[in-house]
Amino acid sequence: MKQFLATLEVGTQSERALVDITELVRAEVRRSGIRDGVCALYAQGATAALMIQENDDPNITLDVLDCLEGIAPAGRWRHDRVDDNGSAHIQAGIVGPSEVIPIRDGRLALSTWQNVFLCDFDGPRRRRSVLVTIQGE
Repeated sequence: MKQFLATLEVGTQSERALVDITELVRAEVRRSGIRDGVCALYAQGATAALMIQENDDPNITLDVLDCLEGIAPAGRWRHDRVDDNGSAHIQAGIVGPSEVIPIRDGRLALSTWQNVFLCDFDGPRRRRSVLVTIQGE
Protein backbone atom coordinates (compact mmCIF):
# COMPACT_ATOMS: atom_id res chain seq x y z
CA MET A 1 0.00 0.00 0.00
CA LYS A 2 1.24 3.47 -0.92
CA GLN A 3 0.70 6.67 0.99
CA PHE A 4 0.84 10.24 -0.30
CA LEU A 5 0.74 13.37 1.89
CA ALA A 6 0.10 16.97 0.87
CA THR A 7 -1.18 20.24 2.28
CA LEU A 8 -3.57 22.56 0.47
CA GLU A 9 -3.37 26.26 1.31
CA VAL A 10 -6.60 28.14 0.63
CA GLY A 11 -7.41 31.80 1.22
CA THR A 12 -10.90 33.06 2.00
CA GLN A 13 -12.42 36.42 1.12
CA SER A 14 -15.30 36.85 3.55
CA GLU A 15 -16.27 36.34 7.18
CA ARG A 16 -18.17 33.12 6.39
CA ALA A 17 -17.64 31.15 3.23
CA LEU A 18 -17.78 27.76 1.58
CA VAL A 19 -14.88 27.53 -0.88
CA ASP A 20 -14.92 24.81 -3.52
CA ILE A 21 -11.59 22.94 -3.28
CA THR A 22 -12.53 19.96 -5.46
CA GLU A 23 -10.09 20.72 -8.27
CA LEU A 24 -7.23 21.19 -5.79
CA VAL A 25 -8.02 17.79 -4.26
CA ARG A 26 -8.31 16.15 -7.69
CA ALA A 27 -4.87 17.51 -8.60
CA GLU A 28 -3.38 15.88 -5.48
CA VAL A 29 -5.05 12.55 -6.35
CA ARG A 30 -3.45 12.74 -9.81
CA ARG A 31 -0.05 13.65 -8.29
CA SER A 32 -0.28 10.70 -5.91
CA GLY A 33 -0.48 8.16 -8.72
CA ILE A 34 -2.83 6.07 -6.57
CA ARG A 35 -5.53 4.37 -8.64
CA ASP A 36 -7.70 2.77 -5.96
CA GLY A 37 -7.89 3.75 -2.30
CA VAL A 38 -9.06 6.63 -0.16
CA CYS A 39 -8.45 10.35 0.09
CA ALA A 40 -8.73 11.68 3.65
CA LEU A 41 -9.02 15.44 4.11
CA TYR A 42 -8.63 17.36 7.37
CA ALA A 43 -9.17 21.11 7.87
CA GLN A 44 -6.81 22.60 10.43
CA GLY A 45 -8.24 25.30 12.65
CA ALA A 46 -11.01 25.33 15.24
CA THR A 47 -13.24 27.55 13.09
CA ALA A 48 -12.82 25.68 9.79
CA ALA A 49 -14.57 22.57 8.50
CA LEU A 50 -15.04 20.42 5.40
CA MET A 51 -18.25 19.48 3.65
CA ILE A 52 -19.27 17.50 0.59
CA GLN A 53 -22.17 19.32 -0.96
CA GLU A 54 -24.10 20.07 -4.16
CA ASN A 55 -21.93 21.73 -6.79
CA ASP A 56 -24.46 23.07 -9.30
CA ASP A 57 -26.61 25.67 -7.54
CA PRO A 58 -24.55 28.43 -5.84
CA ASN A 59 -27.53 29.12 -3.56
CA ILE A 60 -26.86 25.85 -1.72
CA THR A 61 -23.71 27.27 -0.11
CA LEU A 62 -25.65 30.37 0.94
CA ASP A 63 -28.45 28.19 2.31
CA VAL A 64 -25.93 26.13 4.31
CA LEU A 65 -24.45 29.30 5.82
CA ASP A 66 -27.93 30.65 6.62
CA CYS A 67 -28.92 27.35 8.24
CA LEU A 68 -25.82 27.27 10.43
CA GLU A 69 -26.33 30.91 11.39
CA GLY A 70 -29.86 30.00 12.47
CA ILE A 71 -28.61 27.09 14.56
CA ALA A 72 -25.68 28.97 16.12
CA PRO A 73 -26.16 32.73 15.64
CA ALA A 74 -23.37 35.19 16.32
CA GLY A 75 -23.24 37.30 19.44
CA ARG A 76 -24.72 35.10 22.14
CA TRP A 77 -21.95 32.77 23.32
CA ARG A 78 -19.70 32.89 26.39
CA HIS A 79 -16.66 32.44 24.16
CA ASP A 80 -17.47 35.79 22.50
CA ARG A 81 -15.94 37.46 25.57
CA VAL A 82 -12.59 35.90 24.57
CA ASP A 83 -12.40 36.68 20.85
CA ASP A 84 -15.95 37.25 19.55
CA ASN A 85 -16.16 34.09 17.44
CA GLY A 86 -18.16 31.63 19.53
CA SER A 87 -20.59 30.93 16.70
CA ALA A 88 -17.70 30.12 14.33
CA HIS A 89 -16.43 27.45 16.73
CA ILE A 90 -19.88 25.93 17.14
CA GLN A 91 -20.64 25.94 13.40
CA ALA A 92 -17.28 24.32 12.61
CA GLY A 93 -17.99 21.67 15.22
CA ILE A 94 -21.40 20.92 13.74
CA VAL A 95 -20.00 20.45 10.22
CA GLY A 96 -16.78 18.70 11.30
CA PRO A 97 -13.14 18.96 10.20
CA SER A 98 -12.81 15.94 7.91
CA GLU A 99 -14.07 14.01 4.91
CA VAL A 100 -12.98 10.69 3.41
CA ILE A 101 -13.61 10.06 -0.29
CA PRO A 102 -13.02 6.77 -2.11
CA ILE A 103 -10.66 6.79 -5.10
CA ARG A 104 -11.59 4.56 -8.02
CA ASP A 105 -9.57 4.32 -11.24
CA GLY A 106 -7.45 7.32 -10.19
CA ARG A 107 -10.43 9.62 -9.61
CA LEU A 108 -12.40 10.87 -6.63
CA ALA A 109 -15.59 8.80 -6.43
CA LEU A 110 -17.85 11.83 -6.03
CA SER A 111 -21.24 11.78 -7.69
CA THR A 112 -22.11 14.16 -10.52
CA TRP A 113 -23.54 16.74 -8.12
CA GLN A 114 -20.96 16.54 -5.32
CA ASN A 115 -17.95 18.76 -4.66
CA VAL A 116 -15.68 19.29 -1.67
CA PHE A 117 -15.96 22.58 0.19
CA LEU A 118 -13.71 24.18 2.77
CA CYS A 119 -15.94 26.00 5.26
CA ASP A 120 -14.47 29.09 6.90
CA PHE A 121 -16.62 30.47 9.69
CA ASP A 122 -14.10 33.04 10.95
CA GLY A 123 -12.62 34.77 7.92
CA PRO A 124 -11.36 36.30 5.89
CA ARG A 125 -8.10 34.39 6.13
CA ARG A 126 -4.98 34.61 4.03
CA ARG A 127 -4.45 30.92 4.58
CA ARG A 128 -6.46 27.93 5.69
CA SER A 129 -4.67 24.57 5.62
CA VAL A 130 -6.24 21.30 4.53
CA LEU A 131 -4.17 18.18 5.13
CA VAL A 132 -4.46 15.53 2.42
CA THR A 133 -3.68 11.85 3.06
CA ILE A 134 -4.11 9.47 0.14
CA GLN A 135 -3.65 5.74 0.63
CA GLY A 136 -4.08 2.85 -1.76
CA GLU A 137 -2.57 1.10 -4.72
